[in-house]
Amino acid sequence: MKLSFEPYILKFKKPGGTSRGVLTEKLTYILKLKTNGKVYLGECGLFKGLSADDVPNYEEKLQWACEQYPQKSLDDLWEELREFPSIQFGLEQVYQSFRFNQYNDDYNDPYNPDLFESAFKNGENGILINGLIWMGEVDFMKAQIDEKLKAGFRCIKIKIGVNWEAEYQILKELRTHFPAEKLEIRVDANGGFSFTEAQKVLEQLAPLAIHSIEQPIKAHQIEEMAKLCAQTPVPIALDEELIGVFGRHEKYNLLATIRPQYIILKPSLVGGIRGSLEWIECCDQLGIDFWITSALESNLGLNAIAQWTAILYPTMPQGLGTGGLFTNNFDSRLQVIGDQLFRNKN
Repeated sequence: MKLSFEPYILKFKKPGGTSRGVLTEKLTYILKLKTNGKVYLGECGLFKGLSADDVPNYEEKLQWACEQYPQKSLDDLWEELREFPSIQFGLEQVYQSFRFNQYNDDYNDPYNPDLFESAFKNGENGILINGLIWMGEVDFMKAQIDEKLKAGFRCIKIKIGVNWEAEYQILKELRTHFPAEKLEIRVDANGGFSFTEAQKVLEQLAPLAIHSIEQPIKAHQIEEMAKLCAQTPVPIALDEELIGVFGRHEKYNLLATIRPQYIILKPSLVGGIRGSLEWIECCDQLGIDFWITSALESNLGLNAIAQWTAILYPTMPQGLGTGGLFTNNFDSRLQVIGDQLFRNKN
């Protein structure tokens, strides 16, 4: 029984624009467990420039984690790796795949393992998702929006914060054609505005019946974010604000101080399933809602996120539609039909 890892560089089909820059490739790490003639995989979805565990000794820590298996339990490893959330999630995937499939004689596809029992896993139910619109020139953004609407999406998320005036015009035009009851619009600023700019943006967004704005200002401006959330005419969702917050009490205190309307959970960035559940417990205590999204993982990680999300029985659109962004992604049983993510039976 041996656990190992190897790096894998995902190549974007088209450059992805955000307020942090344009993405053309993404480094990820694949964990591999070999035992009894079977292989079990997990993805450590490190996000360069964003992950809290984007540190020089990342591969050393990953090697250490592999060497500890199976002497240490997943619980023990998870606690010792609190500052390495992507490794936590990768290990969770390997352990869960092994537990679920070790006695399954039909198991032969480690990139698409069954992980959690659900109607979604069996291809019977889908998960409602939003359509993602990347930043870019106005015509490029409009073309993406047209594509998502034609595909049947009833909720779209638009990246903003690079050229706000042009982005604002797109949002106004979009709303004139599609009222809120027909199209839910979310916007994601990725911290692209200053506090003063964010106040103005929120006022401009209010008449457009925007569902929510993600991370209007950069993370770690706790007092300013709390002020925005207390006074905002548009619901605010925390995203990057959650990164690097490791302890459960620290999580609760952050949410209790800022009091956002929503938080967005990316398992690769917040400690996998167990770390996400800690955030959810805090939300339940404080009356804060949440949804789950991917963080540009390959189809391997997306498969795990989607199957776990399904057993939470979400009612609002989730952010799980990024699996088709890469030229060299792994084959997947995940398929977007209309505005839902499904998992094919075979």
